[in-house]
Amino acid sequence: MIRYFLLITCAFNLFTGTGYFFFSGVTNFGDWAAVISGLYPHWLWRALVVVGGTAICYAAVRVVGIGLVRYVGVPRDQHTLRKLTIVPYVTAILCRSVAGLLNPLGIQLLWQSALPATAGGQSGLLWVQYYIPRRTAAERTPERLGRK
Repeated sequence: MIRYFLLITCAFNLFTGTGYFFFSGVTNFGDWAAVISGLYPHWLWRALVVVGGTAICYAAVRVVGIGLVRYVGVPRDQHTLRKLTIVPYVTAILCRSVAGLLNPLGIQLLWQSALPATAGGQSGLLWVQYYIPRRTAAERTPERLGRK
């Protein structure tokens, strides 16, 4: 259970960090859009941010999928993988939506930022099951995680 918790925590951080490149390139909004705003030709830099974001998102999905099977010991059947990834995805959307409702700047920020970032950024959890390499086998050891 601890391994699953740590992996899902890692997944949320990876998907948020890597998905932002893709989002920023596609929408021309955000920090990376500001970074490339003065570079010429702008369309090329924007395309590079989208392609780079896509590549690192794909890598993050593979890392999470391999971790689910190899280190958490999740069987490779679709039903189990779906159940273990959809529940955290929906929970994240609900929790961040509630937090966004409490924003003093208003509900508009929820629609423009919190929901798209969560639903899009964490969508890797929905398709991780399709990108686990076939040769990936469980390597989970019976001992517990401990401090050294």
